[in-house]
Amino acid sequence: MKGSNRPKLVPVSEEMKAWSSALKAEMAEWPQVTARSSFGLTALYRNEQIFALLPRTRGMETPNSLAFRLDSPSPAMRVRLAKDRRIGSAHMQKARWFTFEMSSDADLHNALGWLGRAYEVACKAQKSS
Repeated sequence: MKGSNRPKLVPVSEEMKAWSSALKAEMAEWPQVTARSSFGLTALYRNEQIFALLPRTRGMETPNSLAFRLDSPSPAMRVRLAKDRRIGSAHMQKARWFTFEMSSDADLHNALGWLGRAYEVACKAQKSS
């Protein structure tokens, strides 16, 4: 659809499938995290609050990217996001979503860090609702 804010879903690389699987396994141990499959992606929730999308068969705009949600990031967080060359952004459903481009196993640590921040934001959102 022309003019849509939806990101293009592309086939993922074999490496991304392995990285997604490793990240999902790690986050499955976090309190109150559940996973739901949809449209070739695995959506991660903290209770009912979605905070991340990991590719299974489809990725967010590139074959090696995942997405995480940070609603209303602080100015300091925006600076950190802007400084990380692996970060992209997309608006989805009036929320603020960011993509993280993976290129090697070394990116797993940073990906987990960004996903952890998104999880913390989901925790705060859950407490305030």
